[in-house]
Amino acid sequence: MTGADVLLLALGAVAVGAGVLVVTTKHLVRAGLYLVVCLGALAGDFLVLSAELVAWVQVLIYVGAVVVLLLFAVMLTRAPIGVSDDLDRPGWPAALIGGGAGLGLTALLVDAYRWSTVTLPSAGTAERLGEQIFQSWVLPFEVLSVLLLSALVGAIVLSRPDIGRAAPQRDGTAGDLVDSEPRGRR
Repeated sequence: MTGADVLLLALGAVAVGAGVLVVTTKHLVRAGLYLVVCLGALAGDFLVLSAELVAWVQVLIYVGAVVVLLLFAVMLTRAPIGVSDDLDRPGWPAALIGGGAGLGLTALLVDAYRWSTVTLPSAGTAERLGEQIFQSWVLPFEVLSVLLLSALVGAIVLSRPDIGRAAPQRDGTAGDLVDSEPRGRR
């Protein structure tokens, strides 16, 4: 076992541990921060596997954009930041299903490879990857940007309670405003 293997396993353990903390914590903001740790450990795994471009894309897009968008959405929608009492469901069914799926996948991979070594293809260059992305995959990139923009606009609309309401009317007295709805229907 080489040093790269040990580092890969250690970063994988950090990613799995942070992933477990993401789904078990009752604090939404802490879950977002644990997600940053998990995605950072995955970027470290990519670096160990000598996929530097994929690692930095992981950091820039997932850690830099998606997690920040999640945290901004939490702040803009005024979601509860502390402990949420509605998240106290029993966790044993999810743990049982997740553990069973993990064991099944592990058995499948061990049976498929039988601890043999796999020869890796030659490392790609950033130039070849850029050509593939911007020639063949331009449409999914644009769809993703529209999706992220619509999520941000949706978070802003949800955070503003005054959007969609009727404008208040003046009753003609000294600058008093009268709501358009009768008092009994609030």
